[in-house]
Amino acid sequence: MSKLKGNLVIGQSGGPTAVINSSLAGVIQEAMKHDEITGMFGMVHGIMGMINEDFIDLGKQDPADIDGLRHTPSAALSSCRYKVSPNEYEKILEVLKKYNIRYFFYAGGNDSQDTAKKVSSIAKENNYELRAIGIPKTVDNDLPIIDHCPGYGSVARWLAIATRDAGLDTEAIGIVDNVKVIETMGRNTGWITASTALAKEHENDAPHLIYLPEKPFEEERFLADVDRVYKKLGYAVITVCEGLVDKNGEYITASSRAIDTDKFGHRQLGGVAIYLCDLIANGLKIKARWDKPGTIQRVSMVCASNVDLEEAYMVGKMAVKYAVDGKTDYMVNLVRESGKEYKCTTDLVELEKVALGTKKVPDEFINAEGNYVTDAFIEYAKPLIGGDLPKYSRLKKIPVKL
Repeated sequence: MSKLKGNLVIGQSGGPTAVINSSLAGVIQEAMKHDEITGMFGMVHGIMGMINEDFIDLGKQDPADIDGLRHTPSAALSSCRYKVSPNEYEKILEVLKKYNIRYFFYAGGNDSQDTAKKVSSIAKENNYELRAIGIPKTVDNDLPIIDHCPGYGSVARWLAIATRDAGLDTEAIGIVDNVKVIETMGRNTGWITASTALAKEHENDAPHLIYLPEKPFEEERFLADVDRVYKKLGYAVITVCEGLVDKNGEYITASSRAIDTDKFGHRQLGGVAIYLCDLIANGLKIKARWDKPGTIQRVSMVCASNVDLEEAYMVGKMAVKYAVDGKTDYMVNLVRESGKEYKCTTDLVELEKVALGTKKVPDEFINAEGNYVTDAFIEYAKPLIGGDLPKYSRLKKIPVKL
């Protein structure tokens, strides 16, 4: 493969995470090692930056700031949720030529990989040599084929700690507030919600019930589950995905306002925890409260997984290496190696195989009752959160005897 000389551009798309900037640092620092790459530009607000010719010169940044990106949350280039219209791809082609961009990198999830594929296609159709590589990123962990997505390990760690803390709080004041419902992010899959199971150390620890959109929600079964836990413990902690669906596949709760629907047709979700609390109060006459962390769960650096940070950096570096070696129309893939010790390496997966696809939580990760996860899921997810959770103490309930 002959060397391709020209400029590099990178954009960040979709929901920011705790580790997407680590991927950005990986791209920049690796690109500096290759003479083929003559300049580096950052698209401001993802592909919108390409259309608007709104770029940041990444080659002129302070090296210390680039290194600092490895531990900086959110999206340093600013993100977007923008669906490119057919007529805008001609504009993108003009910009690619104008700035002599030969290396195109896009960090994001399902929709972002589709955008990278389409940018590459328009270049090919016009005989413009371009190497396009997708960089995986999504806390939803729902990209097909890849073992897990950068961003997931950190949100899993954050929620596991938050759920463990909420469990102790609910246990402590169970005679006042009997049930706690925690609503997590997750549009069509329950990977994020499932990760709350990592909080449990002992049988009676939170969470006691977990509900994912992979299993249709049934009110009567749910109330029976809650009643069973409550009668045993005197309190209960439940985690539920915001994308919970009924037997017809319809969201239990979702906004119907046009302003709450993005360019890809995704409706804003939320409110399922309130719905469940009302259900418990009316159906079981038990007081229930809810927590909804919101977007802070996906982006917080406080509980970022060191494994997640390192792997995000690795996929950024490898994206550049693969492109310089002549690869195009691929996303960098994380492959878990077999063996007792956790280790992941990279290879490539065609963009067309991941673009717009969705990986659901498989049946073997969900218990038969549909209200918790299995040991197989714990074995899968535990290495991703970067070590043990904080250790807490429990007082033995030794009664005082006179």
